[in-house]
Amino acid sequence: MELAYYSDYAVRLVNTEEPARNKDSLTTVEAVRDLFGANAQAARRATDADVTRFRSVRARLRAVFEAADGGDETLAVDLLNSLLLEFPVSPQISGHDIRDEDDKPDWHMHLADHPSNATAGFAAIAAMGLAFHLTSHGVDRLGLCEAAPCRNAYLDTSTNRSRRYCSDRCATRANVAAYRARKRLETERSEETGRSADTAQPSTPKTDR
Repeated sequence: MELAYYSDYAVRLVNTEEPARNKDSLTTVEAVRDLFGANAQAARRATDADVTRFRSVRARLRAVFEAADGGDETLAVDLLNSLLLEFPVSPQISGHDIRDEDDKPDWHMHLADHPSNATAGFAAIAAMGLAFHLTSHGVDRLGLCEAAPCRNAYLDTSTNRSRRYCSDRCATRANVAAYRARKRLETERSEETGRSADTAQPSTPKTDR
């Protein structure tokens, strides 16, 4: 498993909450376990106590994205470093997949966590994955969706650093909103121009017959 894969753990956790919409899907231990995806063994460690702990880590990860999105690189790095110190991992070489061409293991880096609970394990790999993405691609590649009120986190992997939205759906919604706003402005300007023209026309003097 490549280290870049783990950065998605951070995004998945942060996006379980939509503060502007007052929505939070992280309310049960089942929701916690779902965040582990295919890692069923790690998910089985989750208990009801992890719900509160996961929410705490989520707030700290969102703070990293907020700092990055706001252009404060130093704060983003400091916040992420605090998570890395609190939730350490041990990088190991893994070869659980086989290369087809020579029937030999496909060696790659794997993050082995040794957690005291499910939250510690998830936080460790999420923080390390996010750190790997940040140092490989830049702090400005961590963003928050500009399609208000969404503000979901995303990782910009575009070639020209142009990503602004968390999904195609939000991009479409934002584009439609921008189009409608332009049309309203054009209509208002047209109406103002028409009123100005009417005011500027001289009145026709009356003549005696």
